[in-house]
Amino acid sequence: MNADGSDVMRLTTNNNVRHFYPSLSPDGQSVLYTSFREQNVYEIYSLNLSNNNVERLTDRLGILTAPEVSPDGSLITFARGSGTPGNNQSQIMMMNSDGGDAGNIPQISGWDPTWSPDGRQILFASGPDGTVQLFVVDQSGRGLRQVTNLPAIRGRSDWSPDGGLIVTYSGPSWNREIYMMNADGSNVRQLTPTGGNSQGPSFSPDGKWVAFTAYFDNYGDDHGCEIYILRTDGTDLRRLTNNDYCDYQPRWGP
Repeated sequence: MNADGSDVMRLTTNNNVRHFYPSLSPDGQSVLYTSFREQNVYEIYSLNLSNNNVERLTDRLGILTAPEVSPDGSLITFARGSGTPGNNQSQIMMMNSDGGDAGNIPQISGWDPTWSPDGRQILFASGPDGTVQLFVVDQSGRGLRQVTNLPAIRGRSDWSPDGGLIVTYSGPSWNREIYMMNADGSNVRQLTPTGGNSQGPSFSPDGKWVAFTAYFDNYGDDHGCEIYILRTDGTDLRRLTNNDYCDYQPRWGP
């Protein structure tokens, strides 16, 4: 849809398959997403917006989630879960933009990866000691560091276009809020008004707005989440969607 919520367009057409984690490519010409294939197998697909052609990029690597193209368009990062009983670990992965040369970043476990604007680092959620926080790592797997210290991080996060800020969400069930901080984790502040159970933020390309899912108008209704935006100073909250189903995981395009 447009950034003001107008002209909503349906992109996928199979009513009997679940699709998740859409993200626009840096050039705005395609959408990456995950789709259920079979038990414990979720594949990554690329949808060409000019001709609606769909290309499957992976083949039974596991439960694949949160694909995102690097800023230069050459690589895709994503998370891979095994689906094996008793193994809840998820690995941060990379592959070429055509799906080739897929492999994990050595020794890095986590989920919901997102590229830094310069393409040199990946921000992701992980809980190696049982407490989930956000971490940053270089493409090579070096330079791992923790950047947050919030009580209940969930995952989905984003960098500002200039790389100076990070948004994420934290809090107990039905009491989650969007938080903004410097890229090194300092100067943490709550961005969203309290009471919306706000989740899954994404920066606008100009860095002035954040899109996210929330329940301000349907609090307590499992199917009541809608897409909202607000300015990065926490003002001018606007609701963009109005549906009888849950709208979630917004990702802003170029």
